[in-house]
Amino acid sequence: MGIGTGEIILILVVFLLLFGAKRLPDLARSIGKSLREFKKAASDIQEELHDVNSKTKNDSANSENPTDKPAAKD
Repeated sequence: MGIGTGEIILILVVFLLLFGAKRLPDLARSIGKSLREFKKAASDIQEELHDVNSKTKNDSANSENPTDKPAAKD
């Protein structure tokens, strides 16, 4: 049950009536910029979470197998 061609045409006609032909390109441009910024922010957050996850895994692996051995007592 997706949106069909008729529904898309109806939505475009309503937008045309509400905003007018002169404002539609500006509206589409601002929506495009907003979506681009949202995707960039989401990508940045996902990358940050991946980095934190990798760091946490590395820290836990290092704590399980410590490479520094305590100094022997004489």
